[in-house]
Amino acid sequence: MRNAALTLGIIAGLGGMLIGFFSWGYTDLIDRYGEVPDLFEQVQNVQLVRFGGLFAPMLAIAGGAMARARALWGGILMLLSALGMYVAFDFNVFTMFPISFSALGGILAIAAGKPDEPKSHF
Repeated sequence: MRNAALTLGIIAGLGGMLIGFFSWGYTDLIDRYGEVPDLFEQVQNVQLVRFGGLFAPMLAIAGGAMARARALWGGILMLLSALGMYVAFDFNVFTMFPISFSALGGILAIAAGKPDEPKSHF
C-alpha cells in the first residue's frame, strides 16, 4: 500500500504541475495583455489559483515521497494536496486524475500500517 501511495502521489504531483504551469501562465497572460470578452477572461481569484498551482503539486510529490517512511504524514500531505487542487481549480476534465490520484494515495498511505509491525499509525 505504501508503494502504491508513493506512485500515486508522484503521478498526481506531476499532473498537478502541468495544471499549475498552464494556470499560472494563463493568469499572467491575461494580466499582461488583457481580456478578450467572452473568450479569455480572468479568473475570480488569481492569487488562489497561483497558490494552488504552486503548492498543491508540491504537497502531492512530498507526500508521495514520504509515503514509505512516514505514511501518516505523507497521507495527510496528499489529502491536503487533493483539497488544494479542488479548491483552486475545481473538479473538471483536467483535474480529475491529479485530484483522484492524490486523494487515493493519501487514503492508502493513511490506511497502511508499519511494514514490520502489526499495528497501524494510531
